[in-house]
Amino acid sequence: MKRLIPAILSLVTIVGTCQADVTQVLNRENQELGVSKKALPVVDDLSFLRRVYVDLIGRIPTQDEIDAFAKIPRKTRRADLVDQLLANERFADRWTTFFADLLRLRYNADGGAAAIAFVNQAINDGMSYDEMSRRFISANGKAGAIPEVGFVLGDNADPMALAGVTAQTFMGIRIACAQCHDHPFDKWTRHDFYGLAAYFGKTRRIETRFTNTVYTTEVAQTSILWPPQGAEGDEKRKPMSPIFPVKLLKGDGPSKYIARLNDFRKKKAQAAGKVKKDNSDDALDALLADADEKVKKRTKGSRLGGFDIDVTKQAKADVRKIDLRSSMFSASELRTELAAMITSPRNRYFSRCFANRVWAELVGRGIVEPVDDFSDENQPSHPKTLDYLADEFVASGFDLRSLIRMVVTSDAYQRAHANDVDEATQQELEESFLATPLRRMLSETLFDSIVTAGHLFDVKHAAGKNMKITWVRNRIAKDPEDNALQPDSLNLAAAGDKKKMPVKEKKAALAQGYDLERAIELDFKKLLAKKDSKEPDQAAVEKMRVMSKEEIEAMRMQEEMQQQRRYIEYIDRFVRREVDDNPKFSSTYLMASPAIPEHFVRVFGQTDRTQLGATRDQSPSMRQALMIMNGRLTNEAARVGEFEPMHELLAGKTPNVQKAIQLAYREILTREPTKDEVTEAKQLIAEGESKLTGMADLRWLLLNCNEFRFLP
Repeated sequence: MKRLIPAILSLVTIVGTCQADVTQVLNRENQELGVSKKALPVVDDLSFLRRVYVDLIGRIPTQDEIDAFAKIPRKTRRADLVDQLLANERFADRWTTFFADLLRLRYNADGGAAAIAFVNQAINDGMSYDEMSRRFISANGKAGAIPEVGFVLGDNADPMALAGVTAQTFMGIRIACAQCHDHPFDKWTRHDFYGLAAYFGKTRRIETRFTNTVYTTEVAQTSILWPPQGAEGDEKRKPMSPIFPVKLLKGDGPSKYIARLNDFRKKKAQAAGKVKKDNSDDALDALLADADEKVKKRTKGSRLGGFDIDVTKQAKADVRKIDLRSSMFSASELRTELAAMITSPRNRYFSRCFANRVWAELVGRGIVEPVDDFSDENQPSHPKTLDYLADEFVASGFDLRSLIRMVVTSDAYQRAHANDVDEATQQELEESFLATPLRRMLSETLFDSIVTAGHLFDVKHAAGKNMKITWVRNRIAKDPEDNALQPDSLNLAAAGDKKKMPVKEKKAALAQGYDLERAIELDFKKLLAKKDSKEPDQAAVEKMRVMSKEEIEAMRMQEEMQQQRRYIEYIDRFVRREVDDNPKFSSTYLMASPAIPEHFVRVFGQTDRTQLGATRDQSPSMRQALMIMNGRLTNEAARVGEFEPMHELLAGKTPNVQKAIQLAYREILTREPTKDEVTEAKQLIAEGESKLTGMADLRWLLLNCNEFRFLP
């Protein structure tokens, strides 16, 4: 994979090269629009370094990365850095979050975790955006086994919901309100909406009775009828025929982007060699992949005389009767047709919408605002620039990295903020892309940047150096007859003398509560791993599982115990615990998302991904301030560990406080401190109990300042 990405980037650069670039197109269009304001200069190298690290791989650069950047020849420094970051292993993680927000993928929804893992793998593999979109729109199958089906299941395969979601997500068309009436401010009619919904009318969400398996399938009869119920003539309702509401272009445009797309794909196919075999005909084998291990129900003592009934054998016989092309996991012909039209290079809504989304994500505002509202009443501010971005995106093979590279190497991305002007001038500069809007880091990026600045991706203290005493509360049940203390059998906390407590119970008793700065971590590879190397990519029929008498009895006893707990009196006992407080943190881009509402990333703007068109709230709050000031993450990042380079500068044989201060500013703010800042920092460090505690105070201040949270 590491060899594949540079090859793809090289191919994109060769094939996608054109005479102009986005900066020239934008400058020319501003002149045509009569923009008189002068553009702000581009930011300095260190500011660009920090900005592009944050946007492309989701964290600030380290000291070593700052030094490596300085060694790149100045003429090609920025472009070379961008190429390095596009090939970085964290790039896919950071942009998986972008797609998860866009597609509203939720790890706790049916197939959601596998869908997120699929996006991550697709980005790593360089899958084109049109291919990824086609799969999400058209996929059928079992949740988890067919990862792409998570998009359709996210809205429970509801045709009406999916019509609005698909149009707004992939084309930026807000057609959903036409479900009830003709759009009051746009050309979309109720007939257009029902015609689009008809593409999803035969799709059904199925949940099996015995195994709770969730999957989508196609049925013969559509659920979309016209005219709508309650409308005139509804007594003669008939199945609605699918109608794609968007007209596709017939020509190729002045830039010949479709011809260049075909040329690109031809060269890419030649570079890749032979085409992979289509395994779509292996669906039956997929359905029976797990049928080798037989599930048997012992019936000894029954009227069957003790014979073994091979349940799987019967299941195999039933499955072989299934018409795979028109039943359980058959592909959706209608949604496949819809996906082809949506992702067609002749559908300008598709390419322009995505180019605009990426531009807004990186520059700070879209050429169309809001980014998912393309309509006659909401025209782009710079239509020629948007067309250029869309054309080049298509010509590159709908390549995400190519589009991002085009944006971040432009002057519009690299310009400074308009801080010292009046509000009207600032707005005009930002709307003309002559200055960049002030942006706060994404919540995941902010978290990972604190971890990076504080050297917390690995332990930074020696073992036994940070022993702390904590007290854990255990809930102990009283016996109702003799008042003796008894352990609560449904509680992980165990009762009794700590010294006599078994090791397993002792560990359970010392279990901690939910940490608002930690969460479940997803293993993308395992989520997509196959149970059997022979198992194809299609879903497999799960083996039927019959509940044993022992399992039924265990459930009955558990219910009885839960009833008894209502009448038991409890007391609290506290257990003293000594721990080695030497934490390390994982990347939040790998965590199960969305997180719980109280988690750090949710407090700083991550949405629950349930509402269509919901954006991340970047407004500050008291809760955010309290979490970053008092949270364990920030305080641990501020402490100086023995394994950090900083420690030697403060507690080594030849301390150098000034170099330590310079290092702190470079590691946290990616810049050199001013003379005044050095003077103030020296005073702050001198006031601490030691140089180490004084530096911890300085680093805590830098982590809490606005400059850290906002992009330069």
